Amino acid sequence: MQDINKSYFDRIVDQYANEGFKISTYDSICHIDKAKYNSIVDDENPFLEYEFLEALEKSGCVGVNTGWVPKYLILSARERIIGAITFYLKYDSYGEFIFDWEWAQAYQNAGLSYYPKIVVAIPFTPANGVRILIEPGYAFDKLAKFMVKFLIEFSREKQISSIHFLYLTERERNLLETLGFLTRKTHQYHWNNKHYKCFDDFLDDLRSNRKKQIRKERRLLLDQGIDITIIEKDEIKPEHIDAMWEFYLNTMDRKWGRPYLNRRFFELIYENFRHRLVIVMARDKSKWVGGSFNIVKNNRLFGRYWGTIKEYKNLHFECCYYRLIEYAISNKIDVFEAGAQGEHKFLRGFGAVPTYSSHSFFHQGAHKAIEKFLIEERSHTTRLIDDFNRISPLKHLHR
Repeated sequence: MQDINKSYFDRIVDQYANEGFKISTYDSICHIDKAKYNSIVDDENPFLEYEFLEALEKSGCVGVNTGWVPKYLILSARERIIGAITFYLKYDSYGEFIFDWEWAQAYQNAGLSYYPKIVVAIPFTPANGVRILIEPGYAFDKLAKFMVKFLIEFSREKQISSIHFLYLTERERNLLETLGFLTRKTHQYHWNNKHYKCFDDFLDDLRSNRKKQIRKERRLLLDQGIDITIIEKDEIKPEHIDAMWEFYLNTMDRKWGRPYLNRRFFELIYENFRHRLVIVMARDKSKWVGGSFNIVKNNRLFGRYWGTIKEYKNLHFECCYYRLIEYAISNKIDVFEAGAQGEHKFLRGFGAVPTYSSHSFFHQGAHKAIEKFLIEERSHTTRLIDDFNRISPLKHLHR
């Protein structure tokens, strides 16, 4: 007999339990079996791997008093993990790269609380990828909807204002729309490998004025006597991590930025995540003077952090773009995401591409008002992307 005192959601949970599924929430990745969890991480997303999330936690870059309180929603069956959503209770909007400060201000003006909210994203990392992990072989839509509905009920219970999935995939976006989530369209600049055989092949795909400019930038850097090298995986040594930490801090200081990461994070990434690292190091005589810190997984390369201890003309372009494009071509990598924003990327062969986030607000008035705003914003963003690509240095975007 059906228990009429149970909510509809509780009855659904019971139904899934009868089918052999169990859903749980955890406060730390350290409470989850590493091998079981990593077995369902997709082939192109390094940032949801156990070691990366563990480094964020153990270093204290996320946690109480950081604005990012981690939670893990785990779906299991027959002692195996078959689904996971990593999410965070957020008490501000720092480190997200999908900016919602105006929404928070509108809530405050209306006498409503915008925080805490739930964010399903990678902290301080505007990289696109899967946000709802489901083991292949199971019905994605069925299990993903179940997990998201659980997240919604969790949010209501905790008096959360809203849920935000950032930089998610098209498949996930479409699924969330069926659950009433609103789609936000933004844009980034990505480099796509058009089966180039070498860097000159890539240059041949650019308009002549940009091709000449890039060759000039690379030549002028070499004329300064700077030696550039790529170091990856087990070739990376503690001295390289020491240098990258110094570069990172200097960049934060110069830009008056907020250093989200700490030294311990870099140490843990070196210890446990080195197999995903690709760093570009610049040397002036015997001293490391600048470089970029990047992460690779199969067919995707992600630019993360950059810095230098001294200004060298064009060093940023070489370490953050040109050497990594060469690396991507040599290693047959399909997509290189060099981070959020930056017209300088566009001018150097990165095409404008749409990126998406999905949002749900529990206050109906706010939900409707933001829905109207997002409809107008999507139209503007679409025109913006089209306009950028119409004037792109990349010739293949005009064919």
